[in-house]
Amino acid sequence: MFRKLHDAGAPTLTLTIDGAAVSATPGETVAAVLLRQETPATRTTPVCESPRAPYCMMGVCFDCLAIVDGVASTQTCLVTVRDGMRVERQFGKRSVLS
Repeated sequence: MFRKLHDAGAPTLTLTIDGAAVSATPGETVAAVLLRQETPATRTTPVCESPRAPYCMMGVCFDCLAIVDGVASTQTCLVTVRDGMRVERQFGKRSVLS
């Protein structure tokens, strides 16, 4: 559905999404990279487990929440990609740690 415009001279970096290596360009948001994946959903809702994907891309709707470098409920539309970043989709409600 979404695709990145080709820029032959752009540097690339690598992040992992659910354990799979993905290429990105410095300056992109994590949400933009997630939207290019085969499954763009970043999370499921806590009650009905309905899939959600980035929508507003400006930090208002909270549909882009995911686990970024171990931090749950991160707004991926506000986070710029870094080399080696780990992103995991967030399913259902968060667990409470003791």
